[in-house]
Amino acid sequence: MIDPTPLHAASRDKAWTTALFIGAALVLLAGIGLRAPWPADEPRFAQIAREMVESGQWLFPLRGGEPYPDKPPVFMWLVALSYSLTGQLKIAFLLPSALAAAGTLWLVHDLGRRLWGSEVARWAVLVLLFTPQFLLQAKTAQIDALVCFWITLGCYGLLRHFLLGPAWRWYALAWVAMALGIMTKGVGFLPMLLLIPLALWARSERAASAPPVWTRRAWIGPMLLLLTLAAWLGPMLWQVQASGDAELAAYRDNILLRQTAGRYANPWGHFKPWHYFLTSAIPLVWFPLAVLLVAQWRRLVALLREDVRARSLFAWVVLVLVFFSLSKGKRDVYILPALPMLSLVGAALWARVQEAGAGRKTAGVLRGVLLVLGILVLVLGLIALQRPEALGEKASDYAEAIADLAWPLVVLGSLVLAATLLSWRRPLFQQLALVSLMCWVFVAFWVWPVMDPHRTPRQLMADLETRVPGETEVGLIEFKEQFLLFSHRPLTHFSYLATASEQERRAWLWLQEDRTRVLLVPDGLELACFDTGRQQRLGTAHRRDWVLLDATAARAACVPPDNRQTYTWQPRRMDILQ
Repeated sequence: MIDPTPLHAASRDKAWTTALFIGAALVLLAGIGLRAPWPADEPRFAQIAREMVESGQWLFPLRGGEPYPDKPPVFMWLVALSYSLTGQLKIAFLLPSALAAAGTLWLVHDLGRRLWGSEVARWAVLVLLFTPQFLLQAKTAQIDALVCFWITLGCYGLLRHFLLGPAWRWYALAWVAMALGIMTKGVGFLPMLLLIPLALWARSERAASAPPVWTRRAWIGPMLLLLTLAAWLGPMLWQVQASGDAELAAYRDNILLRQTAGRYANPWGHFKPWHYFLTSAIPLVWFPLAVLLVAQWRRLVALLREDVRARSLFAWVVLVLVFFSLSKGKRDVYILPALPMLSLVGAALWARVQEAGAGRKTAGVLRGVLLVLGILVLVLGLIALQRPEALGEKASDYAEAIADLAWPLVVLGSLVLAATLLSWRRPLFQQLALVSLMCWVFVAFWVWPVMDPHRTPRQLMADLETRVPGETEVGLIEFKEQFLLFSHRPLTHFSYLATASEQERRAWLWLQEDRTRVLLVPDGLELACFDTGRQQRLGTAHRRDWVLLDATAARAACVPPDNRQTYTWQPRRMDILQ
């Protein structure tokens, strides 16, 4: 007679995995379409994608008609493709990150299942779902969730080949993914570092009778990487050379040199000490995974010593951290691509903890932290309701936003406490993921809509239409991309890349050419060519007052600009985010 127990266990595993991914999908898609792009990066990428679709020019990303040289184009291409398919920018700008996160979850689960089994695979997915950095990037329109997916796919392909293979198709796909990662944010080559631990340890672990995976055929990988890069670089470089355009040549030099090796070796911002990731970033953005690894460090050491799979993944994570630590410029999001592989190590470690019947103290500490977080959020909401001035000296600058957020914070804190207590007897990872997913659903459906008016210039641009006749041309000094997104008319700017003083001098000349024109500028800007005593206040956006300057405010003379370059953005649709 056939024992039905394994069949029932397999059925439960499948049902639990299906429910897990359905829940993850609902959270990843929650709130899409309920808010507009928010500064600093989202309006930029959304506007560039919009210009690609409306102009039909996808090779050179444009921001208000000006080439945007700071990032390679793949993420903007995907936002533009989503916009082309949906016709709704409020939906399209968040889709690539959500889909990339879903793909990362699938890769981690499938790799964990093949390396350690279905239980470890599910735990690894849960680790990602309760680690703040992963879902934060998944639910914002920044490049990092996508580059994390490409790098994870690169690692997945290499591991499928060298640990579980040979699997030459996955090996080839890994190198294509690395190329796409480079075309997304430059650091897509990071899976190459995985070859070091794989060569050191995994090679010796393979049985002598196993088919070889380190052969001359492996050179096809780097060739595929170069061919994939050439599919973008070839047309771009040819177009730059053929056009003879100095502006496109500057784009080429910036995107290939300054924003890659130059930014790594000689960064111009985000300066942090060498230990920043270890002492400041990881304890916060990788909580509570970091707590688990530290609390169970003895079992972690044993796991790394005995299991070549975990040792290879952990060594790669260390190499990635070292790589980013060597640069003087550091941001929390730089280390996001290392998180999926570390989640697998954390899940394998937790399996050992469970087998030993240990981990109760660690679980108790983390459950207690959830209660403390719930209490803190609840208290913060109550303070915002009763004594908002107690939140700090700058609380008055955010008075309206604090008032709008007070009740959502009170409710969120109460929900965290209730969910933590009601799930107290659930397995730790399930409890952590449940609370995390509940919080993100709440944020997406309540906090985002409440905060949207405070994070966009919608009202300011509506006031512009009321104050300035429709036929009057409007110019921007120190403009932000969100002004273009919410504009109901064509707007002229004087190069995002130019200094404020250079923009001012160009704007003065532009105003002299047609004295019916007006300028929209931030209040408090030091202007040499205009009399700020004649400015007219328009409104507030992004915690800054904005004012109008017309020809009567222009001084009789102004130092000539270095050049007279201006850009006029003429949108095809004026209600793009309505």
